[in-house]
Amino acid sequence: MGPTAPVWYLVPGLGADERVFQFLRLEEEVHVLRWLPPQSSCETLPHYAARLAANVPENQPCWLVGVSFGGVLALEIAQLRPLARVVLVSSFTGPHELPWLGRMARATGLHYLVPPQLLPRLPRVAQWFFGVQNGREYQLLRQILRDTDPHFTRWAIARLLQWSGRTMPTIRIHGTADRLLPAGAAHSQYRLSGGHLIIISQAREISRILNQLGAPLIA
Repeated sequence: MGPTAPVWYLVPGLGADERVFQFLRLEEEVHVLRWLPPQSSCETLPHYAARLAANVPENQPCWLVGVSFGGVLALEIAQLRPLARVVLVSSFTGPHELPWLGRMARATGLHYLVPPQLLPRLPRVAQWFFGVQNGREYQLLRQILRDTDPHFTRWAIARLLQWSGRTMPTIRIHGTADRLLPAGAAHSQYRLSGGHLIIISQAREISRILNQLGAPLIA
């Protein structure tokens, strides 16, 4: 069979939604996999990913594009959808790529002591961590932080820090100044100038990369 038009499934980062993708310009069919409420505080990532995967047809060749925590879910969904290919943007593949603070929290449970409501109250601190410029990027970050569900955040951080990782072929796009996941650039095929939210600041270049990747998709 000949080339088929790519189908894109986009998975936003922790606490974010389709707003982080608003500046992408992807060709062909695009779907955003929106977050679902966790069924319990102990729901596992594979179980949660299976619920998200219900929106991705099993027999459909597609691309899963996951941003940050969304990349973790993209890797988990790909275990259930063998025709899916994965692109990680500002994400990681296992605990070996966590910064020292993340590794310490993973080992000690330190994250349980930090209230998830703290970061929205400190937007300028969040701006520094996310490497966001003033203007539309900062305003969007403030809106996302304001709208984040603290219960979902607590569940997601716990699952993320306990995640053992996935080893599979992936395309990776990462910011060279990413403060949240600084190790990611060294493992990425595409290194772009910027911080953790390059999905916004480098939307044009990421759109170009994705459209180029999607062009040769074969059924």
